[in-house]
Amino acid sequence: MRTAYDLARRLLPEYSCKFSRHDFTLAQLFACLVLREFHGVSLRRAEEILRDNPRMLADIGLRRVPDHNTLCRAFRRILRLGNVNRMLDLLVRLFVQAKLLGLKHKPLAIDSTCFEMRHRSPHYDRRCRHMALTPRGQAVKRPGKWGKSVNDRRSESLRRMPKLAIAVASGCHLILSAKVRTGNGSDAPDFNDLLSQAWRRAGVKVVVADAGYDSEANHRIARQEMGVRSIISLGIGRPTSKPPTGRWRRHMAKRRTRKADQKLYGQRSQSETVHSMIKRNQGSALRARTAEGRKQEMMLRVLVHNIMLLCDEMED
Repeated sequence: MRTAYDLARRLLPEYSCKFSRHDFTLAQLFACLVLREFHGVSLRRAEEILRDNPRMLADIGLRRVPDHNTLCRAFRRILRLGNVNRMLDLLVRLFVQAKLLGLKHKPLAIDSTCFEMRHRSPHYDRRCRHMALTPRGQAVKRPGKWGKSVNDRRSESLRRMPKLAIAVASGCHLILSAKVRTGNGSDAPDFNDLLSQAWRRAGVKVVVADAGYDSEANHRIARQEMGVRSIISLGIGRPTSKPPTGRWRRHMAKRRTRKADQKLYGQRSQSETVHSMIKRNQGSALRARTAEGRKQEMMLRVLVHNIMLLCDEMED
């Protein structure tokens, strides 16, 4: 909480408006939001935790506890995309200065994952896949007159699924860039934004990604525009024995059996490790009710993950 407060003081203005009551600074409210996300609780529960721990309030200079409505407004105000990008810039710069990124020897790994829109048990998820529900709540094995088929229900949920794509320094698990959106669509369009932001912040030499990012355009962006060696698994399109049509995709097909490339591509699993760390430490379900709120909550989880890494390095 103290680390989040110190970082926010370097980036955020003291108050959101000169006409506000000036009871809490934006840095103090950001530290409270980080504490709430770290514990994985609601805003009301975070208010109770702060009230029961006056020492936490003293660490960041708070004289009283902000209520849950104040934290809710601060969540929407602070976690705008510009503020999040500046915070990522600062965190990456601190790791670069401490020589902890390790991008000279290990690649940048890109991958994406989806979050649940609400908490539900795995058993409930399995039952929803095999059965449809009528308006009266009766379970039937086949879609009735008023029920929806399993495929219809699944396609609707996928269109509203929150998705997080990240670019990770495989040597230290720091997230260099992130992109959030709604819908479980193709991963390939996210490659340009993820790589360009990470390249701007840290200077990338090698990038690895799975077949979801396989595209001739993505290879050209990495190799010709940024000078970054791209290793992307082949897999887009229908299975065929013919060689790929693009120059760089053919290059991937020729080098896929080389041990050097296989060793670098093996580091792609580090991005999956980061996704596992986020979901294990902060949960796999989101608490926000709107699509925009879910996007902000996913970006907050990215920041909390990086702040936790920074705290671990400071303790070492």
